Amino acid sequence: MPLDDLTVFLDEHEDEVVEEFRKQVVSEHGHFRGVVHLLGKAMYRLVVGYFRSQISHEDIKQLAYKVAHEGNQAEISIGEFVYSVCLGRKLVLDLFQKGSFPPFTLVSAMIKTNECFDMFLVHAVSQYTTLKDNDLEEKKLFIERSHKDRLTILGQMASSFVHEFRNPLTSIIGFSRLLKEDFPSLPYVDIIENELYQLNYRVSQFLLVSKKGVIHQKKEIFSIYKLFEEILSFLYPNIVDVNAHINSYIDPAFMLNGYRDEMKQVLINIISNALDALHKKAGHKEVVIEAFQNGKTATITIANNGAPISSDFLPVIFEPFFTTKELGTGIGLYVCKEIIERHGGTIMCESSEEQTIFSMKFQGTGLPAKL
Repeated sequence: MPLDDLTVFLDEHEDEVVEEFRKQVVSEHGHFRGVVHLLGKAMYRLVVGYFRSQISHEDIKQLAYKVAHEGNQAEISIGEFVYSVCLGRKLVLDLFQKGSFPPFTLVSAMIKTNECFDMFLVHAVSQYTTLKDNDLEEKKLFIERSHKDRLTILGQMASSFVHEFRNPLTSIIGFSRLLKEDFPSLPYVDIIENELYQLNYRVSQFLLVSKKGVIHQKKEIFSIYKLFEEILSFLYPNIVDVNAHINSYIDPAFMLNGYRDEMKQVLINIISNALDALHKKAGHKEVVIEAFQNGKTATITIANNGAPISSDFLPVIFEPFFTTKELGTGIGLYVCKEIIERHGGTIMCESSEEQTIFSMKFQGTGLPAKL
């Protein structure tokens, strides 16, 4: 029986094969129901047209693109799509076994069928992958835009609230200082003053998130050594409460060009986090601070031997609103990263069972031209 007769045989069994294709695909993937009949018919007519030389390679490509587009619109996964095409190929090849074809005709038909399906599948999967990637990229852009909008709104809300909050807070801090000067032996004034400074520090964090906390600041060249002295004095009650040992190795000549109050906020945040990590640790508790310059590069590291940060969390600890603390805001490390980058530096974190290290590196713009 010649090849032309085989195409007549295919015409006669089209409805039977397409129906069987529909049943099997719907049985495996129920949500395929809306497009499965059209897909089965399209693939079957593709084979018949290819056998009759009525369909070119370009026609196969265009049909593959069309089918891929419809499958993507129907939200069919690429795995389901490949399964359906392979099933269509199998049903056509099985059909050939039912006819009384000579071996030569049968082998030629199988080769031509596989050739047709292979071309169709390559083009369809390629286009399908492109469409899916484009969809994912659009969703990613939408999420990023939504996230930025959310940050903008929260920043505006925080700025508005914090400015209203800061005025009375400044007055209270001022009067607490006067109270301390007039009544130096009055109990609890030191505690009140320390808590007010902590509150003022949190307020400054929200101002920096809103991008409005640096409008009136000017850059200055300041000593990192003296800044750490001031910070460790400020955090002394927390250090005593945790019973932590502070070991510092700071180059007295280390100078930085930038916003002193912002850098103070960064270092307070990271040391405070280190103390929090040591709070429940038994045995020796230690925070090691190193700060030194080497040519045009300067490095600050703050390490603690407390509970490690999970490897799952390390990639996202500098993201806004991410926190592992029960009452955390999730903006502390995000603000730190923003400030460090504003000073032309980078910040990273490494954590193991032995220690957690926050490293800050500055070069070029963050360093003064002359010491």
